[in-house]
Amino acid sequence: MMTLYSTDKSPLMQVSAIERDGSDLLIKGKAFGAMPMTARLTPKEARAGLKLLRFRLVWFLLTLPFRR
Repeated sequence: MMTLYSTDKSPLMQVSAIERDGSDLLIKGKAFGAMPMTARLTPKEARAGLKLLRFRLVWFLLTLPFRR
Protein backbone atom coordinates (compact mmCIF):
# COMPACT_ATOMS: atom_id res chain seq x y z
CA MET A 1 0.00 0.00 0.00
CA MET A 2 1.22 3.48 -0.87
CA THR A 3 0.30 6.60 1.12
CA LEU A 4 0.14 10.12 -0.29
CA TYR A 5 0.63 12.96 2.20
CA SER A 6 -0.59 16.55 2.30
CA THR A 7 1.82 19.47 2.75
CA ASP A 8 1.48 19.23 6.54
CA LYS A 9 2.53 15.55 6.32
CA SER A 10 -0.87 14.17 7.36
CA PRO A 11 -2.14 11.14 5.36
CA LEU A 12 -4.22 12.29 2.40
CA MET A 13 -4.84 9.08 0.47
CA GLN A 14 -3.91 5.44 0.84
CA VAL A 15 -3.56 3.84 -2.60
CA SER A 16 -4.42 0.14 -2.51
CA ALA A 17 -4.41 -0.72 -6.23
CA ILE A 18 -3.51 0.63 -9.65
CA GLU A 19 -5.34 -1.16 -12.46
CA ARG A 20 -5.88 -0.88 -16.17
CA ASP A 21 -9.42 -0.31 -17.47
CA GLY A 22 -9.29 -0.33 -21.26
CA SER A 23 -7.01 2.58 -22.15
CA ASP A 24 -7.51 4.29 -18.76
CA LEU A 25 -5.66 3.83 -15.48
CA LEU A 26 -7.68 3.35 -12.29
CA ILE A 27 -6.19 4.34 -8.95
CA LYS A 28 -8.13 2.82 -6.05
CA GLY A 29 -7.78 3.73 -2.41
CA LYS A 30 -9.16 5.61 0.57
CA ALA A 31 -9.12 9.37 0.99
CA PHE A 32 -8.49 10.65 4.52
CA GLY A 33 -8.33 7.02 5.70
CA ALA A 34 -12.08 6.49 5.47
CA MET A 35 -13.72 7.48 2.18
CA PRO A 36 -13.23 4.88 -0.59
CA MET A 37 -12.49 6.41 -3.96
CA THR A 38 -11.41 5.50 -7.46
CA ALA A 39 -9.57 8.00 -9.64
CA ARG A 40 -9.48 7.57 -13.42
CA LEU A 41 -6.51 8.76 -15.47
CA THR A 42 -7.27 9.03 -19.19
CA PRO A 43 -4.63 9.04 -21.93
CA LYS A 44 -5.41 12.71 -22.65
CA GLU A 45 -4.81 13.69 -19.01
CA ALA A 46 -1.65 11.54 -18.85
CA ARG A 47 -0.25 13.43 -21.86
CA ALA A 48 -1.14 16.73 -20.18
CA GLY A 49 0.68 15.56 -17.03
CA LEU A 50 3.79 14.63 -19.00
CA LYS A 51 3.96 18.19 -20.31
CA LEU A 52 4.43 19.36 -16.72
CA LEU A 53 7.65 17.36 -16.33
CA ARG A 54 10.99 19.04 -16.80
CA PHE A 55 14.44 17.40 -16.91
CA ARG A 56 15.28 18.09 -13.25
CA LEU A 57 11.94 16.67 -12.09
CA VAL A 58 12.31 13.55 -14.26
CA TRP A 59 15.79 13.01 -12.78
CA PHE A 60 14.37 13.43 -9.26
CA LEU A 61 11.58 10.91 -9.98
CA LEU A 62 14.09 8.37 -11.30
CA THR A 63 16.25 8.65 -8.17
CA LEU A 64 13.37 8.91 -5.66
CA PRO A 65 13.12 5.15 -4.88
CA PHE A 66 16.79 5.11 -3.90
CA ARG A 67 16.66 8.06 -1.48
CA ARG A 68 16.37 7.75 2.30
